Amino acid sequence: MILSLLDRYIGSAMLKATGMTLLVLIALLVFFGFIDEMDEVGERAYRMADAFIVAMLSAPRFVFETFPVAALVGSLIGLGAMASHGELVAMRGAGFSLRQIILAVFKAGGLMIVVVSLFGEFVAPAAEQWGERHRAEKLEGQVTLKTRFGYWARDGRAFVNIRTILPGTSLRDIYIYEFDDQGRLVLATYAERAEYWRDQWQIFGIRQSQIDQQRVIGRELEQARWDSLLNPGLLDTLVVAPTMLRIDELWRVIDVLRANGQAATEYEVALWTKLSKPLATLVMLFLAIPFVLAHDRSASMWQRVFLGLLIGMGFYTLSQGLGHVSVVYGLNPAVGALLPALSVLAIGIVLLRRVA
Repeated sequence: MILSLLDRYIGSAMLKATGMTLLVLIALLVFFGFIDEMDEVGERAYRMADAFIVAMLSAPRFVFETFPVAALVGSLIGLGAMASHGELVAMRGAGFSLRQIILAVFKAGGLMIVVVSLFGEFVAPAAEQWGERHRAEKLEGQVTLKTRFGYWARDGRAFVNIRTILPGTSLRDIYIYEFDDQGRLVLATYAERAEYWRDQWQIFGIRQSQIDQQRVIGRELEQARWDSLLNPGLLDTLVVAPTMLRIDELWRVIDVLRANGQAATEYEVALWTKLSKPLATLVMLFLAIPFVLAHDRSASMWQRVFLGLLIGMGFYTLSQGLGHVSVVYGLNPAVGALLPALSVLAIGIVLLRRVA
C-alpha cells in the first residue's frame, strides 16, 4: 500500500489524537478497576499491591474493548483540529477530493485496527489470565497454571490437569495424578467430565491406573465422587470472559458446547463481536468525517470530545444490549453483532451526502 503525503499527514494527526484518547480512557478504567479491587484488599494474602497488579493487567482488555470509541474521539479531535485551521478546506481547494480524504482516514484506521486486533488476540487474553490467576492465588490460596495443555492446579498431594472448563462448573477431560509421601506416583486417573452438584464433585467416564512397585492395575468406572479441594469459585476466576478468548479458542469452546448439547450463544455472540470489531472501528472513523465537515471551524475541541463520547457510549450500549438480547431471546448472534455498526454506517452515509 503506497502512502501519499496526504495519507501520512492525516494519518499522523489521527494516530496522535487516538493514542492520547486511548491513554486517557485506559487510565480512567484502570483507576476505577483498582478502586473496585480495593474491596478485596485484606482478605487472606490479597494486598494493595496485588489489587494494583490485577487492575494494571486489565489494561490490555480495555484497549481492545474501547478502541472503536477512542478511534471516533481521536478522529474527531485530529480532523477537527485540521478543520479549525482551515487545512481540510485548503486540501479540497488544492484538488484533493472528499473520497481521497476518506481513503486517507481509512488507511490510518486500517493500520491501527491491525495493531489493536493483534493486541486483543494475543496480549489481552494472556494478561487477563495472568491477572485472574494472581488474584485467585492470593484469595483462594491455590496455585494454578494455564498452558497449551489446559489448566494445572495442586490439589493436596495430587496434581490436576483440566483441559476444558465450561460455564456452570462443568469440566471436560480431567487428568488427576496422585503421589504418596515419598513423591512417587501411585494413582493416575482420567475422567471424561466432572460436574459440581450438591457441594461436591462427581466425575464420569473414569479410567484409572493404580501403580505400585511390582505392577500397574487398571480399572474403569462409570462415575464416582471426587473429593477435591478445588473450589468452583477458583475455576470461575480462571475462565476468561468470552470476549477475551482468542478466535480459535472461541471456535473450540463453541464446538465442545454444541457437542455436549449445551447452549453456546454467549460464546457465539463473543465470536461475532470480535469479528465485527474492525468494521465497527471503520464505521466510527467514517462517521467522524461528516461531523467534522458539517461543523468545520464552529465546534471547539471539547465539543467534539463530548460528541464523540456521546456517540461512542450510545454505540457501546446498543452493542451490549443486543448481545444480551441474543443470549436471552435467541437472536442471531451475527445480527446482534453487526446491526449496531451497520446502523451507524447508514447514519454516516446520510450525513456525508448532506455535507459533500
